Amino acid sequence: MKLVSWNVNGLRACMNKGFQDYFNEVSADIFCIQETKLQEGQIDIEMGSEYYQFWNYAEKKGYSGTAVFTKLQPLSVRYGLEEDYEPEGRILTLEFDHFILVNVYTPNARRDLSRLDYRLEWEDRFRAYLMQLDAKKPVIVCGDLNVAHQEIDLKNAKSNRNNSGFTPEEREKMTNLLASGFIDTFRHFYPDKTDAYTWWSYMAKVRERNIGWRIDYFLASSRLAPSLVDAQIDAHVMGSDHCPITLQLSDFD
Repeated sequence: MKLVSWNVNGLRACMNKGFQDYFNEVSADIFCIQETKLQEGQIDIEMGSEYYQFWNYAEKKGYSGTAVFTKLQPLSVRYGLEEDYEPEGRILTLEFDHFILVNVYTPNARRDLSRLDYRLEWEDRFRAYLMQLDAKKPVIVCGDLNVAHQEIDLKNAKSNRNNSGFTPEEREKMTNLLASGFIDTFRHFYPDKTDAYTWWSYMAKVRERNIGWRIDYFLASSRLAPSLVDAQIDAHVMGSDHCPITLQLSDFD
């Protein structure tokens, strides 16, 4: 079973930069996207009849938004944390037979850290939500978590300390989440791999020189470890300032 996650940073723009080609080529069983930046009816995608589509649109036009395209029919779908509603369209939760999938676009703290307090409060609610789900079934979390967890996860750790996405507070929230029984699947397979990034600034030659951050993740409940086959970063795929990431699972009996 193959799962894909990609922050497309505007699906309509990404469609003009090869999204459909990659979607067809990767042929994922479950394909999750973040930052769709559109409203219902603003795009027509050829997914094929084998895919179910689920969209969570932000109230604000051209902002945030998530979607999941899945060949597996979910048992249930939820759009939010405490309530079945998320005004910024940041979360989609799909329950399947053997696991629960959470597709998330985590709010960032903003460059001036003006949203850091909200971000940290959101992290606590999100962790509590995942723990509730995990008590029912194993959980797979994917998406743009907007944090580079360790120094190995970004190019210039020293100069980025205390910057949004690499503050001690944000990193500690990720540490706490993993300690609650979740695996960072990429580091599970490649604990020491350097220069493995999923996001690059649009500044000139930054991506060309691979000056990046790893802020997109597949996390999995620890008890799913025997089912994990591989996790990859498709850094060669353009179309967004993020690249797609993949998770391969063994088939469930």
